[in-house]
Amino acid sequence: MRASNLLLTCLLGLFLVAWGVLPIAAAEESTTTPGAPTAAPATPGAAAASADISLEEAHKLRTTPRVLPGLQADGKVQLPNQWSLRPAGRQILLGEFPSNFVLHPTQPYAAVMHSGYGDHEVVIVDLKTSKIVSRVNLGNAFWGITFNPAGDRLYASGGTSELVHAFKFADGLLSDQQKIVLGDSARDNLITCGLTCAADGNTLYACQTWGDNVVIIPTAKPDEKTVIALEKQSFPYATALSLDGKRLYVSLWGSAAVAVIDLVDNKVTATWPTKPAGEKTGGDHPTEMVLSTDGARLFVACANSNTVAVLSTADGQLQEVISSALYPNLPVGSTPTSISLSPNGQVLLIANADNNNVAMIDVSIPGKSNSLGHIPAGWYPTAVRFGKDEKIYITNGKGSQSLANPQGPMPEKRGNTPIRQYIGGLFRGTLSVIPPPSPDQMAVYSTTARACTPLTPDTRPAVQPRESDNPIPAAVGEKSPIKYCVYLIKENRTYDQVLGDLPQGNGDPQLCIFPEKVTPNQHAIVKQFVLLDNFYVESEVSADGHEWSTAAYATDFVERTWPINYRGGPGSDKIGYPAEGSYRKIAPSAGGYIWDRCKEAGVTYRSYGEFIKNGKNPGDPGTASVPGLEGHFDPLFRSYDLNVTDNSRVDRFAVELKEFEEKGEMPQFIIARLGNDHTLGTRLGKPTPTAMVAENDLAVGRFVELLSHSRFWPQMAIFIIEDDAQNGSDHVDAHRTTAYVISPYCKRRHVDSTMYSTASMLRSMGLILGLKPLSQFDAAATPMYHSFTAQPDLTPFKHLPAQVDLNELNMPGVYGAAESEKLDLSKEDAADDLVFNEIIWRSVRGNHSKMPPPVRASFVRVVKEEEE
Repeated sequence: MRASNLLLTCLLGLFLVAWGVLPIAAAEESTTTPGAPTAAPATPGAAAASADISLEEAHKLRTTPRVLPGLQADGKVQLPNQWSLRPAGRQILLGEFPSNFVLHPTQPYAAVMHSGYGDHEVVIVDLKTSKIVSRVNLGNAFWGITFNPAGDRLYASGGTSELVHAFKFADGLLSDQQKIVLGDSARDNLITCGLTCAADGNTLYACQTWGDNVVIIPTAKPDEKTVIALEKQSFPYATALSLDGKRLYVSLWGSAAVAVIDLVDNKVTATWPTKPAGEKTGGDHPTEMVLSTDGARLFVACANSNTVAVLSTADGQLQEVISSALYPNLPVGSTPTSISLSPNGQVLLIANADNNNVAMIDVSIPGKSNSLGHIPAGWYPTAVRFGKDEKIYITNGKGSQSLANPQGPMPEKRGNTPIRQYIGGLFRGTLSVIPPPSPDQMAVYSTTARACTPLTPDTRPAVQPRESDNPIPAAVGEKSPIKYCVYLIKENRTYDQVLGDLPQGNGDPQLCIFPEKVTPNQHAIVKQFVLLDNFYVESEVSADGHEWSTAAYATDFVERTWPINYRGGPGSDKIGYPAEGSYRKIAPSAGGYIWDRCKEAGVTYRSYGEFIKNGKNPGDPGTASVPGLEGHFDPLFRSYDLNVTDNSRVDRFAVELKEFEEKGEMPQFIIARLGNDHTLGTRLGKPTPTAMVAENDLAVGRFVELLSHSRFWPQMAIFIIEDDAQNGSDHVDAHRTTAYVISPYCKRRHVDSTMYSTASMLRSMGLILGLKPLSQFDAAATPMYHSFTAQPDLTPFKHLPAQVDLNELNMPGVYGAAESEKLDLSKEDAADDLVFNEIIWRSVRGNHSKMPPPVRASFVRVVKEEEE
């Protein structure tokens, strides 16, 4: 595509965005990257002047085609996680992360709650014109939103502010805002969540998710509220009223159950499990609920499974479990987080957030539900509703595409710029509007929904190895010459930041702030082994990054709560997560972590710093943060602590490696953490970002050298990944990161441009070690076959010395010194990343350097009239 054509396309897309409608569209060529500046180098050899190989040689190194995220020639949008989008219907552009919405009881309006990284607001959409007619900033919000039955009042969650926002509503406009105070936000942080209004409009019911309470609020006298305490660590999420108004059902996000409150006596009278009796999994994370039209059945979406539980309201018995997944017996990953019944009560819609689709189920006969197929949605559908006209409405939290972020963070402009290029604020959500589908249309939709996923029904890899003797098996249970997998997790870098100076890869040297002089070992690794220039993380930040890196999945709890903890900024303090014990209870995937799969398969394993809580001081033993690591970690290996060098961690690992050598055996799976490439910013007297990244690079080189000189090297593969890519810029996609594979079975001097993601790495290790998939994402991911060969080369790696001063300290006058002092760097991502990333950029490029200008593309597909 010519630059002029791309510019015209971008301008046309931005024009339509301004009018509030953004249909998805077809592209002219498959390698176009939405959001990439046309002037940025996007071909191998763009930086030939700074390389040690010729352009011709760089082209010859490429042996696999490069498919980039973005619009493809066939009209689908390729996501960086290897899945794709082709959403049905019309797409109305919303704000950042629409998390929930409610339809007006009588008028053609939708009130949409936004509770992502950016502005927390309510947006009113006129469904006749597909335009936004009003919006109100709430400061803080979290999921809960409801109209009263008369439709003249709207109530919205105040999130971390411990409020319920109340508005008058008329003709699409909100007025007379009132704040119903539920707690002391400075002290409580109980998080206002689900809201339900009584049939007469006189009573409002609100969940305090962190506080394990339900609050009953008389709307005429809101100060006379009643608080009902629920079981500890139950995390009440949503509420639903019985038809007679005498009982309130409360989904317990953290307890795989529904609490039943007698509203006559205001007390809990029963707790109904959503998990089938005698089963260890299923029914986890009950969220949204809906009653059948006769009130006899309660449908409960169970987001940390692939199911909807159907409970009898007569006795709480589990009548039926409805699978919402594309295929039977899949591992976790569908994330059914929202449900809705058709006006006649015969059809149930289930929004599968992580499958990017909506399941349609015939529930007309109790106990005999049948699937009618799947409707393709946008990225991460958060809520689904049947309109009275039987149109289907879906909010898509992450919208319609992934984006590049060549500008990176610009905190000094964040109050004025319309474009956020910090990864947490890149997503613009959409509202899908879909006419009632016929059976024939549902067949087409279902085919499209399946085509948008690389999943196979039997969870075998969709892509098979080119050679039958590839060391990565084609199926679980097949043998591999590799016995040991070592998995190293680092912190928060993009591909362009570190490897953008290499001409044989798809890099932008303008964005490379830690080039070969700073990271000689990582450059040596990709030159001697494999350069991966099309590798992405599924995560946005470290909160979901370490979940994706170890479980191939981040639960709905993690995805919905990290934005309100990370956003900070004016009018919104970071809330902190719940206490460690309760957080670790609710956050994990029901599919477990990779070490749980190792235990299940009889594979020995050990952790060095990953999911380990440090002792109070360096030298004090740490403790495991999750049960699966008890007895399987080194208590003296320091986890995340930027005041301890990564090379001291390598020294500690060397002690245990020597012991393994003496015994003649080491754990088959080792996971380790070297995270000082996160840096301390420009805090005075502390190492500069360049020094810390270089020190981390030296540690990585030494770590690989130790392992490659050990007796275990002939049967080893080392995999290295960043947990997320949030702390930098990338001209291809904000999720693109550095990744490395090192093994005697790796191809040498090879460029592998296959689209991989973190799940590919987990899948590759799982196949080598004989582990079942953790989730639908590693089951679907392309294994890293193209990086490996059946013919081993036992040449070990020798680390390179640092080429910059590792002891260089931040001095007075450096940009961001005062801001760095204020940032909380005691744990990963506690600091404001917009500010932090700008500090790092200017530390390297100079106090007055500016990021490249931003480009954001929007693409258009003409919507046929019959789809309207």
